[in-house]
Amino acid sequence: MDKLPTPYYQSDGITIYCGDCRDVLPHLPCVDLVLTDPPYGIGEADGKNKSRSCIAVSRDYGNNTWDNKPISADLMKVVIATGHKAIVFGGNYYNMPSSSCWLVWDKDNGDNDFADCELAWTNLSCAVRRIRHRWQGMLQEHGGRGKEVRQHPTQKPVPVMLWALQIARMAPPATVLDPFMGSGTTLVAAKRLGLRAIGIEIEEKYCEIAKRRLAQKVLGFDA
Repeated sequence: MDKLPTPYYQSDGITIYCGDCRDVLPHLPCVDLVLTDPPYGIGEADGKNKSRSCIAVSRDYGNNTWDNKPISADLMKVVIATGHKAIVFGGNYYNMPSSSCWLVWDKDNGDNDFADCELAWTNLSCAVRRIRHRWQGMLQEHGGRGKEVRQHPTQKPVPVMLWALQIARMAPPATVLDPFMGSGTTLVAAKRLGLRAIGIEIEEKYCEIAKRRLAQKVLGFDA
């Protein structure tokens, strides 16, 4: 690719590119923060979620192969280098540089076979930080504002991404990049904080979901 593709979506400082991040990243300037959740290679998209029902029936997201192997070490280097700061969920599945600040998301899952926590590697110069946020099924924490609808097998909660942005001390007019955008949660969180954001996603169906989420009002959780 010789230049950036035409944006799939662009409004209010938020831009989505539908394509392979390996093609798009070389044409982007360095941003303030990369906040992303790349494939870990654990097969989470390959029908695993539907086998995890406990009390409620788990959602079937279909069978996809994009999470059957982690991204390459070379691509990870490019991803990190694209931001002055970086937060990478699933960083414990990669050979990352040493860090004093890992972010810990305590899922408070209850009785199922999901991991109790998820870890995010960062290059931030602070101590380890933890957030407790219940996410699975009927136990989902929502503070009386309505449950978030899960539309992607590895979707993160908006409050967790808001927390990560706040830990990174992001404030307008900073720009946030998510090169593995999925259903757009990073961009939704950035919009709520008045930040500019860029998302890259290879599957058009998820670009469309992110577009719809971003078109909604800032207040309230996303349907």
